[in-house]
Amino acid sequence: MSTCKKCGKELSGNDIGLTKKLINRGSTEFLCIDCIAEKFDCTKELLEEKIKQFKAAGCTLFK
Repeated sequence: MSTCKKCGKELSGNDIGLTKKLINRGSTEFLCIDCIAEKFDCTKELLEEKIKQFKAAGCTLFK
């Protein structure tokens, strides 16, 4: 299982998909949702809502 490159937390598929969607589609190192929220200075809840929107739009990075 992959871990967050910043804090070491175990990652979910959504964490990996979000890193690819918002940072770099070709990423091989990933951030957890908490570290992504910190990087973009937003809330975890906002990112969770964005994940729902990406899934609803059919984005294949999220399963």
